[in-house]
Amino acid sequence: MLPSYRVPFFDMLAQACDGGMSLFAGLPRANEGIVSGKLQIANYVPAKNIHIVNGVLYLCYQRGLIGWLEDWNPDALIVEANPRYLATPSAVRWMHARGRKVIGWGLGAPLLSGLLNGLRQTRRIQFLNQFDALISYSQRGTDEYAALGFRREEIFTAYNAVSPRPLFPLPLRPATFEDKPIILFVGRLQRRKRVDDLLRACSEMEYKPRLVIVGDGPEREHLESLAKQVYPSAEFVGAKHGVELKPYFTEADLFVLPGTGGLAVQEAMSYGLPIIVAKGDGTQDDLMRESNGWQIPPDDYDALVKTMRFALSDVGRLRTMGKESYRIVYEEINLEMMVEVFVGALNSVMRD
Repeated sequence: MLPSYRVPFFDMLAQACDGGMSLFAGLPRANEGIVSGKLQIANYVPAKNIHIVNGVLYLCYQRGLIGWLEDWNPDALIVEANPRYLATPSAVRWMHARGRKVIGWGLGAPLLSGLLNGLRQTRRIQFLNQFDALISYSQRGTDEYAALGFRREEIFTAYNAVSPRPLFPLPLRPATFEDKPIILFVGRLQRRKRVDDLLRACSEMEYKPRLVIVGDGPEREHLESLAKQVYPSAEFVGAKHGVELKPYFTEADLFVLPGTGGLAVQEAMSYGLPIIVAKGDGTQDDLMRESNGWQIPPDDYDALVKTMRFALSDVGRLRTMGKESYRIVYEEINLEMMVEVFVGALNSVMRD
């Protein structure tokens, strides 16, 4: 699929490809809550996604994949390194039959557990070994691929980025909280984001912060009702996008994401915000370090309260951590660096 947050990356990558780039992707399922994007530079060819079963047994077949390859006739192919996509092996065979390279791009390969995990692990290794190289979203993902025996020198780490290098200077913030500290949440209001825990945690702070919740979603009505009971001063401002977000990021003192997901983390860092996030798939390990924030166990309310209390206890420390957030996204993790790694991976396999 083509989520809107990936459009800048694909267009930037297409710009770096001398012969252009084509993207083959289908539409998300209605229950995924993903907004599809529109490319400006890259060529887009719609796929017909056929979804099979749900949950842990989910599979997807992309109809039209080989026809797209025949029409576009690419020099190299990048596909999701996900064995749930049933048409991928046929695309790899099509490319290899013509002496062309295929790169898999994925989150990693965490240890499997449960029923038939040995058989599933064997299938996963066979699936990965068909690729000429791998691109991982995170260092953790790179290590997981290497642990399965994939050649480490052919694994490239493209830190997951959704924002370009900031073009504006680090926002200046006062040495003390003005009136009260401002905590910011930005994201879709879903149960897994644990905004309910954030509301309750704010009520336990000695100095009650101003809590600003930016976003919309299926949980909004429930959360507003809960806020009236546990934290009436919470501000629900609805969904904001692009430049609309700037005043919220600039004004805040601390960004908190108590649940999973979190595309706004990098954008918050670009505005010099220290962050508190729940541990996830590994992509946040690279963004969040002891020098610029805290990672807490998911669904651990006591850890959230303790960490928020500690974070707000020292304004000077928060400002220093915010400066480090800005440095990380300016120098290390941004769209430009992500595209650079992809180009490097492509050039590497094309030389082989």
